Amino acid sequence: MRKAWLLGGGAVGVCLGFLALLVVGTYSAAAGIRNNGGAVALVKGAVPALYQGLVEKWGTLCPAINPALLAAQLYQESGWNPKAQSPAAAQGIAQFIPGTWSAHGVDGDGDGDRDVWDPADAIPSAASYDCKLAGYVKKAPGDPTDNMLAAYNAGAYAVIKYGGVPPYRETQNYVKIIRTLEKSFARPVGRVQPSRQAAGAIYFAQQKLGTKYLWGGNGTPEHGGRFDCSGLTQAAYRTVGIELPRVANDQYNAGPHPSRDELLPGDLVFFSDDLANSRAIRHVGLYVGGGYMINAPYTGAVIRFDKIDTPDYFGATRVTKDGAAALPTARPAE
Repeated sequence: MRKAWLLGGGAVGVCLGFLALLVVGTYSAAAGIRNNGGAVALVKGAVPALYQGLVEKWGTLCPAINPALLAAQLYQESGWNPKAQSPAAAQGIAQFIPGTWSAHGVDGDGDGDRDVWDPADAIPSAASYDCKLAGYVKKAPGDPTDNMLAAYNAGAYAVIKYGGVPPYRETQNYVKIIRTLEKSFARPVGRVQPSRQAAGAIYFAQQKLGTKYLWGGNGTPEHGGRFDCSGLTQAAYRTVGIELPRVANDQYNAGPHPSRDELLPGDLVFFSDDLANSRAIRHVGLYVGGGYMINAPYTGAVIRFDKIDTPDYFGATRVTKDGAAALPTARPAE
């Protein structure tokens, strides 16, 4: 739920007037935009501050990994939860099973023990294990990082046998997910490509202006067609064939992150009381240009235009289909 940042009624009419022009102009204005790739520095706030130093330090342990890739693995494994435990007995922030931990866990903080529940040991162990796997498959043809990830999922023998990523759907999907998530943790080195689906998402949200807010609302008949913030953005992108997660802090990882001066209509914009931790994000809106978004603000309000330049502005995401597909979807409403 977001704090109130009120927009005067007169400005709403102005927004409606320029909205169509903004959407139509999105693609021509971005005609020269390209994603130069190659970035390995972390986006500010993407990794919780408590773990950022560890990820930055250990994410450079060997050439096959980088901080953004290590962050993507940890996020995909546990969502940054150091107490996570899976039905298969995988444990901790890096989700090591006991046998793998016994063989590959390291004392990352030098305190004399190897504790799978301690991120100061588990994060270095994840990086160390990645690098060992990269060493095992270093002679296999293809991208070394893809091969390392494939070895993590299917075993080094399978990568060596097939001369690269093996033809297993699960393994190929795992590699694609991590490489896609990597982009959402990496600081872009250039402008990122515009979203082709932006205009459709904005069109949907525009039709909902004036609809009353409902906490947990998904816009379904049982909810009276009402939404909360992330329910609205999820529904808007669903109309253009992109399925976002339900909660705002997971939607943040649905693509790369343009800076404030690079925003385009259709970008998701996020707000938080902790500007150093994406997991603390509590509100999301759909940017429409000119410093405004369409959003479902809070109980008692209606879906409306609001300014984005407020003290709790966290950052933005340019949604991609692959980026959204790489994210968890089975988390409760915010």
